[in-house]
Amino acid sequence: MSLTEEDVRQLAAQLWDAEQRSVPVEPISRRHPGADVDDAYRIQLEGVRLRVAQGDSVRGHKVGLTARVMQQQFGVDRPDFGHLLGSMFHPEGEPLPVDALIAPRVEPELAFVLDQPLQGPGVTVADVLAATAFVLPALEIIDSRIEDWQIGIVDTVADNASSARVVLGGVRTPIAGLDPRLIGVVLRRNGEIVETGASGAVLGNPAQAVAWLANTIAPGGGVLRAGDLIMPGTCTRAVDMRPGDTVRADFEHLGHVGVTFSSAVGSAA
Repeated sequence: MSLTEEDVRQLAAQLWDAEQRSVPVEPISRRHPGADVDDAYRIQLEGVRLRVAQGDSVRGHKVGLTARVMQQQFGVDRPDFGHLLGSMFHPEGEPLPVDALIAPRVEPELAFVLDQPLQGPGVTVADVLAATAFVLPALEIIDSRIEDWQIGIVDTVADNASSARVVLGGVRTPIAGLDPRLIGVVLRRNGEIVETGASGAVLGNPAQAVAWLANTIAPGGGVLRAGDLIMPGTCTRAVDMRPGDTVRADFEHLGHVGVTFSSAVGSAA
């Protein structure tokens, strides 16, 4: 670690300000070339603390960069994780204001909802399946408070793993009898197929991404709680969204989920 506590506080505040104003900042890795991943998670946690102090709440976690196509798209070589806050969840049937984001991209994911806690080390896929109440079709809208998506692993981790919004489908599917490795997904933008994938692209099994998360946060005392929602990562590339776009993901066995972006700055529809 190379950043001082004051550095961490300042960078977390800058990222939060960038999010609130929808104006990106220069990459942290460029300004602080000695910063490492541990520094980045310190910044992320300080950012979460700032939001919770203002009345937000942690509702779960996301795992990012779990599929090879995503690592290639963003030029990184390892997974990361971020926190999902209550303010990030957007109702499926309401237009998502485009002016609240900077450069949004959409990812289809299989969301896990836990009914038992998971605490590492040693959490396995079997433990994850036993602790999962149900899964949901979901869209994660990622966004970067770093200008022009010029991110390395330090930048995206500090920026809460580029989290922005989550849209959940309305059909709950019990995990019992479902093989989470074998779920196909088709992603459409304005009716046109833009990506296809299969859930096994996420570390071989999206449940493995949940296990990875539980084991990764364990050394710091972290626990995945009953009721938490976990986004394990996408099996496709992230797709750019433009004002007025509608995106829909169809998941084999699970149904579909979609969202429409507002058509212009300040527009509600």
